[in-house]
Amino acid sequence: MKNKPIIIVNGEPNSIFLEIFFKSLKNKNYKSPIILISSLEVLMFHMKKLNFKKKIKIIDYKNINKYNLNHKYINLINIKSTVVNNFKKINNNSNLFIERSFNIALKLINLGFAKKMINGPISKKKFLNKKYLGITEYLAKKSNSKKIAMLIYNKELSVCPITTHLPLKKVAKQITKKEIYEKVDLITNFYKSYRNMNPKIAILGLNPHCESIDKFNEDEKIIKPAVKYLDDKGYKVSGPFSADTIFLKNNRKKFDVIIGMYHDQVLTPLKTLYEYDAINITLGLPYIRISPDHGPNFQMIGKNTSNPKSLESAITFLDKN
Repeated sequence: MKNKPIIIVNGEPNSIFLEIFFKSLKNKNYKSPIILISSLEVLMFHMKKLNFKKKIKIIDYKNINKYNLNHKYINLINIKSTVVNNFKKINNNSNLFIERSFNIALKLINLGFAKKMINGPISKKKFLNKKYLGITEYLAKKSNSKKIAMLIYNKELSVCPITTHLPLKKVAKQITKKEIYEKVDLITNFYKSYRNMNPKIAILGLNPHCESIDKFNEDEKIIKPAVKYLDDKGYKVSGPFSADTIFLKNNRKKFDVIIGMYHDQVLTPLKTLYEYDAINITLGLPYIRISPDHGPNFQMIGKNTSNPKSLESAITFLDKN
């Protein structure tokens, strides 16, 4: 097979994912075969409700090498699901379905059949049940990956939070020089591998204007020394910068990536700037994993008005790499 397949895990069946998946297939000429891991019943339910027509080829993942995969069909690995009427609120019934889907995807990756995976949106509250901060950490545990980063990627500007889905009151204690070193190294290696460039990285402070009235100032004691250490090691890093001005046009255009200390510090401005034109890439796994940069959005299920841009960008990125 010339192009390794892209494995797409449906994720939460009670979501907009299959709608944006159908839209992402229309009038597209992807080179890589696409394998969807979902439920035949769920898939057909969505196809009927959303008036999408395409032939389906059922794939036995245990004998996957015997199939001629092409884009004439939806190549489906069928996972039985008790959730069929999907235009309802998210509930716990889909947890086993999601878990089985991920397990099969990872089996195919571990066998070397594929090295690229996309997962649809998942309700972290329902699926993870407070065991993991997010899907990034869940997949890292499954592959025993110790150093990971959540990169929200856009070809013009990407962002990465040092802490991910962590309550704000716990952020300060999780900011360490080691975490900053690891994130910068993962991001730099990613850009060298996939963009053939050494990225210019801005690192933000934790406190407003990088100042604090407390005796211990994280910006002075942790972030500034970390930036100096990385700069001395040859990484293209600068900072710490104040978060309230770094995203102004004349400031952000100087950088390829902005690293923030917590989730909303960098994701809020990036989504304001680029809306759906970004993808969530997990760095540090033994394969490349991407998800659309939005949640299940059950308020819009079945309305056929969801924007497929993020999923299209994810498929296109993997198709070219």
